[in-house]
Amino acid sequence: MATGHAGVRSVTMARPRLVRLLAWIGIPIAVIAVVALVWRWDWLIPIVESKASASLGRPVSIGHLHVALGRTITVTADDVVVGNPPDWPDRNAPLADVTRLTVQADAWGYITGKGLNLPLIALEHPVVEAAETPDGKSNFKFSSGGGGGPTPKIGRLVINDGDVHVVMPSLKADFRGQIATRDAEGNDGGQIIANAKGTYAGQPIEARMVGGALLSLRESGTPWPIDLTLANGPTRVSLKGTLQDPVALAGADLTLKASGPDMGLLEPLSGFPIPKTPPYQISTKIDLVRMERVRLTDFHGRLGSSDVNGSVEVDFGNGAGAKARPVATLDLQSKRVDLVDFAGFLGGTPVRTNTAGITPEQREDARKAEADPKLLPEKPIKVPRLTWADVHVNYRGAHILGRNVPLDDVAVRMDLVDGTINVHPVSFGVGKGKLLANANIVPTSNTQVRAKADIRLENLDVSRLMAATHTFQGSGTISGVGAFEGVGNSVATLAGNGNGGVKMAMSGGDLSALLVYLSGLQFGNALLSALGIPDRTPVECFIGDLALQKGVVDLQAMTLQTKDSIVNVDGTISLAKETLDLALKTDARHFSVGSLPTRINIGGTLKHPRILPGAEVAARAGAAAGLGVLFAPLALLPTVQLGTSADEDARCGALLRQARAAAGGKALPAPQRHAEERPAR
Repeated sequence: MATGHAGVRSVTMARPRLVRLLAWIGIPIAVIAVVALVWRWDWLIPIVESKASASLGRPVSIGHLHVALGRTITVTADDVVVGNPPDWPDRNAPLADVTRLTVQADAWGYITGKGLNLPLIALEHPVVEAAETPDGKSNFKFSSGGGGGPTPKIGRLVINDGDVHVVMPSLKADFRGQIATRDAEGNDGGQIIANAKGTYAGQPIEARMVGGALLSLRESGTPWPIDLTLANGPTRVSLKGTLQDPVALAGADLTLKASGPDMGLLEPLSGFPIPKTPPYQISTKIDLVRMERVRLTDFHGRLGSSDVNGSVEVDFGNGAGAKARPVATLDLQSKRVDLVDFAGFLGGTPVRTNTAGITPEQREDARKAEADPKLLPEKPIKVPRLTWADVHVNYRGAHILGRNVPLDDVAVRMDLVDGTINVHPVSFGVGKGKLLANANIVPTSNTQVRAKADIRLENLDVSRLMAATHTFQGSGTISGVGAFEGVGNSVATLAGNGNGGVKMAMSGGDLSALLVYLSGLQFGNALLSALGIPDRTPVECFIGDLALQKGVVDLQAMTLQTKDSIVNVDGTISLAKETLDLALKTDARHFSVGSLPTRINIGGTLKHPRILPGAEVAARAGAAAGLGVLFAPLALLPTVQLGTSADEDARCGALLRQARAAAGGKALPAPQRHAEERPAR
C-alpha cells in the first residue's frame, strides 16, 4: 500500500517538472514561431541606415531589406540611395541610386576567423551623379574612416545597366558612361564593359573599356586583361595587356599607344605638365608598381621630325612631409633632332606652317609666329608648374637637322628639384668643337624666375659655321667664355633684363678677299675676286669682347686683322627691343688705288637683319640672317672666313692685350689646337 502511495507521489511531482520544462522550451519556440510569422527585416533598416550614413558621411536610405540566413548569408537591399554631403548645394540628384543591392557573406568563415569574404556583390541599375563645384568641392570624395581592420575579399562583382554621369568644371569635363558585366565564352567569370561619351578638357571624348571580371580582386594569381581605347578631341590612346593585381595596379604587362597633333593635350589625361609639341606618335610598355611607381620602358616615339626613344619613370612614392611630390626620371635619346620640335619647352612655337599633320589652330599659331617681328619667345613661364614634381632628365640627340643650323648634336642634363632648375650642362657640337652652358633657374615669385648661366665656346669649328651660310667656306676654331644673369617671366624678358657678356678669340687663318674688298669698296679687286682671283687673304687675328648690360649688348671690341686690312665692328644690340645698331669698317693697311674706307651699317632686328649699302653686300646679309637667329654675336661671322687656329703669337698679341685691358685684365681663352693639328717638331 505504501508503495502505491509513493508511486502516485512520484508521478504527481514529475508533472510540474515536465510542465516547467515544456514552458522553458515551448514558450521560446512559440515566441520564435510568432516572431518568424510577423518578423520583417525592414525593422533593421534604421540601424543599417544610421551605420552606413555615419560611415559615408552623407545620408543613406534603404527601401526594403531582405536576409536569407545560412552558412552563406545573402542580404538584399532595395532602392538604396546615397545622398550628397550635408553642405552640397544641389539637393535634387543624389550621389548614387541603386535599384537593388545584393551582398553574399561567408558567415561560417568569418566565425572561424578566416576574415570577411564576400563571394558576390551585385548591383541592379546603379545610377551615379559624380559632380564637382567650380570652387573644387566634390560629392564623391570620402574621408578616410580610420576604422582599420582587414579589407574584405570580394569574389564576383555583377553590375547590370549601370549609369554614371560626371561633371567636373576644373577639368572642363561633362560625360556620361555606361557600365555592365557580362558572361563571355572562354572567359571564366565574364567581363566588365564600360563606355563613356561627352566632353573632357573642353574636347569631345569617347572611350570604351573591356576588362576581365572582377573576381577575387585581392588575389593576383590570374592576370586581369584590359583593352581600353579612347579619343579625346584629336588625341588617340589605346591601352592593352594584363594586370596581375588590378586593385593594387601591380604586375602590369601593358602596351600604351598614343598619337595626336600636340602632346600638351595629354596633360589633362596624364595629370603631368607637358609643353606644346608638334604632331607625335608614341608606343611604350608600362610597368606599374602598386600605386607608387610607373615605368615606361621600350619607349619609342616621333615628335615632328624628331625621333625619341628611351625610358621614363615616375615615382609617386610616400614622399617626405608637406613637400612630397612625384619624382620623374627621363633617360631619352634621339637619332635625328629638329630643334623646332622642342621649342615649346622654351615657350616658343613648335611647328611651322608646312608641318604635316597639324591642326588649323596650330597652323594659325605658326603663321602668327612667323609674322611676329620678335624672335625671342614671350610666353610666360608658369612658375607653379615647376613645383608639381621633381624631374631629372638625361637627353642626347645624335644629329641635329637643318641646313641653316650650324649645330651637329646636343646633350642635356637637367634637374628640376623643389622648383629650381639646374642644367649641367647643355652641350651643342659644332664640328670638332662645342658650345656649352651651365644654367640655374630659380623662382623669385609666383610669376618670375632668376636665370644665371656660364657659357663656354670650345674650339668652335668655323668651317661648320660657314657651312650653315650655304655661301662661304672656311676652317679653324674659335674659343671663348661668357656669362648671363637676368630676371623675368619669359625668355624674352629674361634677355631684355639680362647682364653678362661674351669674350672670344682666335689667331691665324684667312679671309675671303672678295668680302674684304667689298667692305672697303675696292671695286676693281672685287670684280677680280668675283671671278675667282684672288679668293682669300691671310688672317692674323680675330677677337671679340661683347658686354651685356640691362639687355643691351655693347660690342666693346670686335676686330679682325688680315694681311691687308683691319676690320672693326662696333655698336649695340638691344635684346629687349631685338634691334641691331652696328657698323662695320674696313681700313686698308697699305694704301691702294680705289680703296675708299667706308662704314657698312647693320640694322634691322634679330629676326630680320638689314645691311647697308645693299647690292654689294646682299649675299652677306642673307648669310648673317641665318646665323643671327641662333647666336646674335656670331651673326657677323659670315663676313669672314677664318683659317686654322693656332696659339697666340706676335701677330695677334697686340690686339689680345688691348682686348684684355678693356676687359679688366681677364684673360681671353687661348684657342686650342687638336693633337692632330699640332706641327711636328
